[in-house]
Amino acid sequence: MSDRVELTGMVLQSAPIGEYDRRVVLLTRERGRISGFARGARRQNSPLIAATKPFTFGTFECYEGKSSYNIYQAQVINYFEELSQDFEAAYYGMYFLEFAEYYTRENNDERDMLNLLYVTLRALTNPRLDRRLIRYVYELRTMVVNGEYPECFACVNCGSREHLVGYSNRKNGTLCVECIRELGGQPLLDSTIYTLQYVILAPFEKLYQFTVTPAVLEEYSAIVDRFRKLYVDREFKTLGVLETLSLV
Repeated sequence: MSDRVELTGMVLQSAPIGEYDRRVVLLTRERGRISGFARGARRQNSPLIAATKPFTFGTFECYEGKSSYNIYQAQVINYFEELSQDFEAAYYGMYFLEFAEYYTRENNDERDMLNLLYVTLRALTNPRLDRRLIRYVYELRTMVVNGEYPECFACVNCGSREHLVGYSNRKNGTLCVECIRELGGQPLLDSTIYTLQYVILAPFEKLYQFTVTPAVLEEYSAIVDRFRKLYVDREFKTLGVLETLSLV
């Protein structure tokens, strides 16, 4: 007999199944990323119509089966309706969902990934924040949660924590003033190095409480772009759309 469980999470993906049902992918606090079926969720009077849309965050009551979950009830905490009303924000948000799905697994402790995704979507609804900056902050911090990030607190060549002035693509980390003369590398603004350090260490609730100049964003985004391409072996459809529309 199936067990009844209550899961807190966000809908990453939703697709029609059969005539009236939906298959959803949820990122949950308790079980990591899971697949579930919402029977009758496409019927006009179904209480699960809105609860099974991407971006929906709430609690989902399910029956646990052998290989998937059956969702029979949901209490929505946040629909992130603002994203559905803004074409650019919606595509950024869909990319963040796709990126989260790539990095998460079933039965893993994905609480940090879920919390990060939630605060990132909240930031995306703030019209005062630069969406390109949100994107690159989210990408780097997601990789940090997964244990992958460049060395930004010491010289990657000699270990010195003083006078960091540049970045080595070959060694994936910052360089001090002496080592950049010896090895070459990309000179960086002090604010770019600080931005890298801040994104790696900041509490989630303070992750998007800063802005940068266009020059810093260009340096920072170039480093994160290269690092992502080095460690992520997948092409994201939503990112391709953003690039085609020159939104990133």
